[in-house]
Amino acid sequence: MKSEDMSLTVLAGDIGGTKTILRLVSAEAGRPDHAVPLLTTLWEQKYASKSFSDLVPMVHQFIREAAEASVHVPAVDHACFGIAGAVSNNVSELTNLSWSLSGERLQRALNIQRVLLINDFAAVGHGIAALQDEQLATLQEGIPDASAPIAVIGAGTGLGECFLIPDPDGAYRPFLSEGGHTDYAPQSDLEFQLLNYLREKNNLPRVSVERVASGTGIASIYQFFRDTNPGEESAAMAERYQTWAREIGKKDKTVDLAAEVSKAAMAGGDFLCEQAMNLFMTAYGAEAGNLALKILPFGGLYLAGGIAPKILQMLRQGVFMKAFCNKGRMRPLLEKVPVRVILDPKVGLTGAALMGVKEIARRVS
Repeated sequence: MKSEDMSLTVLAGDIGGTKTILRLVSAEAGRPDHAVPLLTTLWEQKYASKSFSDLVPMVHQFIREAAEASVHVPAVDHACFGIAGAVSNNVSELTNLSWSLSGERLQRALNIQRVLLINDFAAVGHGIAALQDEQLATLQEGIPDASAPIAVIGAGTGLGECFLIPDPDGAYRPFLSEGGHTDYAPQSDLEFQLLNYLREKNNLPRVSVERVASGTGIASIYQFFRDTNPGEESAAMAERYQTWAREIGKKDKTVDLAAEVSKAAMAGGDFLCEQAMNLFMTAYGAEAGNLALKILPFGGLYLAGGIAPKILQMLRQGVFMKAFCNKGRMRPLLEKVPVRVILDPKVGLTGAALMGVKEIARRVS
């Protein structure tokens, strides 16, 4: 172990079923004047996860490519990987990838003193501390309170939620939540129709909020509108929808229906897409408001995930925040919550690196 007044080398990773990003960082330790360690990226690469049988050969290729690029790669002190899946006792079975990861096995195979596995949303929570103003977009200023909890909600393929509580030293500690799997709570006749549509179409006894406030939800909402308004679908979207439907179940896809719906809505002129995105933002905002009522995150509520930065233009139009604050007598309380969109798509990778550094500090203290 290096002494505390020297730089430390940490290998961080953001591991998903589709892609994995690895980053080697140098972190300045022993700097009490910096609440957040200073991180310097030494080498970073992105890989197709399914091109590898395991994380070990991917890391070996990562190190080899760094050497071939004449990048000096110091001995790695610690590694921390954020994983899109459940982590228990430093072990994870990835849902959308046939990898079984164990921190202990990775330590031996990679010859690294300590390998820590954390949930990808916990990694996002850790990464918030390092965000700069230009990496955030504000939807509501609120009245920030640095001593209060922070909440994070993120719509991507699914819907993730977590919250952070300040420790006595001022640092925030993230806690996971499965709030995305709570019940979808419709507020209007249209939303009740959507609820019944999803239950019948998918033969479900209940509908979770993730089935509406997510990328999968955007596709489902668009299906609902086109099935109930068949004469309103544009020719361009009809063609994209048919291609998407033909590719269901296939490995290689050319159309992401949720992305097509959101792009058409932002461009304007497509009635069904605009209606679908308005309903999505209503559901997303309402669930964010529900999370805020439970946590009272006057330290800030952050929108993470891949969708929010892409639809920032629409989020700023007010539908999301109207639903967020539409909580009856609790409206004045929610108007005090700062609400921000995380624009940095690699905040989880940064969080994993920071967690690796914190793990070193914890072990040497």
